Amino acid sequence: MQEITFKPITVKDIDIAVSMMHDFYAIDNYPMDRATAKNLFIEFVENDSLGKSWLIYFEGEPVGYVILTFIFSFEYKGRIAFLDELFIIPQARGNGLGKKVLDFIHRQAKIHSVRVIYLEVEGHNEIAQKLYASKNFTVHNRKLMKSTIS
Repeated sequence: MQEITFKPITVKDIDIAVSMMHDFYAIDNYPMDRATAKNLFIEFVENDSLGKSWLIYFEGEPVGYVILTFIFSFEYKGRIAFLDELFIIPQARGNGLGKKVLDFIHRQAKIHSVRVIYLEVEGHNEIAQKLYASKNFTVHNRKLMKSTIS
C-alpha cells in the first residue's frame, strides 16, 4: 500500500515549499517572487494564529504542499479557513492523493475548530473542481470580490 504522510512546514522546509509554489504558480502564469514567498512563509510558520501548512509526502518523497489559513467569522460563529493552496507535483498525480489531502484537511479543520472551509479554483481546472465536489465542496452562492491595498 502506498503511504501518504504530512509534515508541518517549518523554516527548514521553506525552500522545498517555495520551489513547489513556483511550479504551482507557473501553471497559470501567476507572478511569483521567491524572496517574497520565502519571507511570507517565515512569517506564516512562526505565527500559529495565521493557519497551518504541510508538506505532502508520498512513498517517503515530498510531492506537494497544502496551506490552510484562518479567518474569524461572525456569520459562521467562529473560526473559518481558506484552503489557500494545494499542489501536488505532476508525477504524483493520479494516485488518489488529492482526496487523501482533503480528508486530512477536514480532520485538521476539526482539530482547529474550523466551521467552514473556503477555496478558489480556476475555471479551467475541471479536474480540481471534480475533486473538490467529490469531497462535498459546493459553489457558494456569493461572488468572491477583492480590493488590493497598496
